[in-house]
Amino acid sequence: MNCWEFMRCGRERGGKRVDQLGVCPAYPDNGQRCAKVVGTFCDLVQAMNAAKHSSCQECPFFNSIHFDANARKVLLEKGV
Repeated sequence: MNCWEFMRCGRERGGKRVDQLGVCPAYPDNGQRCAKVVGTFCDLVQAMNAAKHSSCQECPFFNSIHFDANARKVLLEKGV
């Protein structure tokens, strides 16, 4: 499962919020490791990795079985 399916953000191509927010930069290739992609939509649009990673640990998708386990391990080792 990809993040846009799990979170139902509507930012996948053809999604209900694309006109308002644009297509997610994690779509279509990084849906299971979106925390590594700058500009994804969480609680707000985060342009810098440092700001983004501070909220990733609280993300339901990041903590789900669907997030790439290897990517999560690397990010947590880096102190996100």
